[in-house]
Amino acid sequence: MQIKTVVLVLASCAFAACGSHHRHDEAENLNIRPSYLGTISSTSYDGVSDDLLTAGLGKTGLAAAAPAYADASNPTAAELRRNAIYANYRAVLDIAANSGYGTLYGPNVDAKGVAGTGEGKVAGTEYIAYADDGSGSQNVTLMVQVPAGFDVKNPCIVTGTSSGSRGIYGAIGSAGEWGLKNNCAVAYNDKGSGTGLYAFDDDSVNLQNGARSSRAAAGKNANFAPALSDAERAAFAAAYPGRVAFKHAHSQQNPEQDWGKMTLRSVAFAYYVLNEKYGALARDNKSHLVTFMPKNTITIASSISNGAGSALLAAEQDSEGLISGVAASEPQIQPKTASGYTVRQGAAAVTGQGKPLFDYSTFAALYQPCIASTSAAPGRCTALVAKGLLSGGDLAAQQADAKARLHAYGWLADSDVLQAAHAGTNVLVAVTYAYAYGKFAVTDKICGLSFAPTDASGAPVAFSAAQKAISFATQNGIIGSVVYEDAVGGAKAYNLGVSPSTGLADQSLDAFLCLRSLATGVDPVTGAALTGTLAAQSARVKAGMTEVAATGNLHGKPAIIVHGRSDTLIPVNFASRSYVGLNAAAEGSASKLRYIEVTNANHFDSFANALPANIVPLHVYLFRALDAMLANLRSSAALPPSQVVRTVTRADNSTAITAANVPAFVTSPASSDTITVSGTTVAVPD
Repeated sequence: MQIKTVVLVLASCAFAACGSHHRHDEAENLNIRPSYLGTISSTSYDGVSDDLLTAGLGKTGLAAAAPAYADASNPTAAELRRNAIYANYRAVLDIAANSGYGTLYGPNVDAKGVAGTGEGKVAGTEYIAYADDGSGSQNVTLMVQVPAGFDVKNPCIVTGTSSGSRGIYGAIGSAGEWGLKNNCAVAYNDKGSGTGLYAFDDDSVNLQNGARSSRAAAGKNANFAPALSDAERAAFAAAYPGRVAFKHAHSQQNPEQDWGKMTLRSVAFAYYVLNEKYGALARDNKSHLVTFMPKNTITIASSISNGAGSALLAAEQDSEGLISGVAASEPQIQPKTASGYTVRQGAAAVTGQGKPLFDYSTFAALYQPCIASTSAAPGRCTALVAKGLLSGGDLAAQQADAKARLHAYGWLADSDVLQAAHAGTNVLVAVTYAYAYGKFAVTDKICGLSFAPTDASGAPVAFSAAQKAISFATQNGIIGSVVYEDAVGGAKAYNLGVSPSTGLADQSLDAFLCLRSLATGVDPVTGAALTGTLAAQSARVKAGMTEVAATGNLHGKPAIIVHGRSDTLIPVNFASRSYVGLNAAAEGSASKLRYIEVTNANHFDSFANALPANIVPLHVYLFRALDAMLANLRSSAALPPSQVVRTVTRADNSTAITAANVPAFVTSPASSDTITVSGTTVAVPD
């Protein structure tokens, strides 16, 4: 430790004057700990036995079977961290054979894109703390990873806000990997949504390090505990055994409204850590001087999906100049308005521009289960036809009509091959965000829907002690199956539920018609305005939707958005294309936003191996956007112009994806590939 301390002091002296050189009559710029930070823990990794990027597994271990626990019923914090990194890395990337893993991307591929023979482990130090208001009810996990190769003469920070509802390691394989490879500090946060499993049966919670604890013992250190009295907990546990609560849905705080703020707080945490680690000592020989600050440090807000939306929101809300630029992939971003700008594809204005997430996810939750239906179980399609919400004399015609309705709502035909695969995902999204936006308690059972593990018959069951013990490493932030409490015959997993109004095994259609009504404020079958309890619930949900809307004003910051044209979860018409239009209306000619749309790319790279003829990895384009943004900020290199990148699909999954499948951005795209912004009109080529 003494040698390490000397090295750090020397490094700081090389960057800025050491404390002894400061005039004693000058005020010192001291490194002040942000008031919202709780206890900071830190662990250093040698890059051999353990590391920041792969938890010691390396490129080979990440591609192998999940590592085992010495005692799965009592995992150590280190084992939970290792398996969380393993699971989150694989959730973001496709690491199947011939996917490009290990050749185009992966730990062994260096910052210049050159694949090496090593394992790609990264030595360095990891710092973790909660951000909270003192109540213990927020407890947003922040983490800063500082690689051993951090360059004090060319300092940089990259944000890695978690995608989806994931925990603190949710961006480890995306923005995290790029940042570490480029010797940047990485500022992560879980957005107040990840790894907060609460079990009613034993009143247990996750701690910050993933270990399980009783709610009473955890106190303010719980990642999440619902606001329930002991009596309320006991009553709910008895009436609804096996049900669970989780942070994103049930915190009653609508965490999304703070995703931009928490991303900014993660950057402030990174500055604090870097200045403590490398800053010269102040005259009191205890405090450190501020060495790194926005005027000498590049900070790129980045990540994918929800994390990418958080990056854009952070840039919009950045009043302190913390963020230098943005590189975001497939952002879940919701324009505050769908008007005031126009998005065109080819010769026609697109349909559905600027729709909010809860609007389009509840629409998808009606029709995608029909597209995923089989001749043996056509119940959802049949029930939609009976209610006048679908047409067609047989299953094939009904599924074609479901796709047509999705097209008319704003999905592109490019998404057709993926519609069935997204049915379950959009159900989870719709239910989770109904609770989140309305700030409902788990006991509210909105639209008769709750969460629990289920058995083969669809009946709710309890998590085992072993499942709870390793939940930090296995859960993606949305926990258990969606259960329809009001199904005929009793509570069932939604996909096996029989609706009271139809008497059919229609995948609990009644519940999803209810969710749809919360989004629109009207009965989706009759068109009548909601009244009573449903009207009040809809008003709450709509208020929450308003709280998360983006302004589109990036305040002149350079930004690159990349998005796959085949994205079926966050379709381009609803999100990125419309955000470009909103930005044009907000910033006009001052805008430095570039938009790159990638054909044959979708939201989940893991689908590439299942549908090899249709999907290429979007991941490589995030890294290219980050490369371009760093070059712009560091050496004033021109940003790539807005463009459509036309990728090349494979014949089958026995063919390896190579650079030829994923061509690079071009500096002068052909007119047939150029995306233009003229006034407030965004024009995207076919």
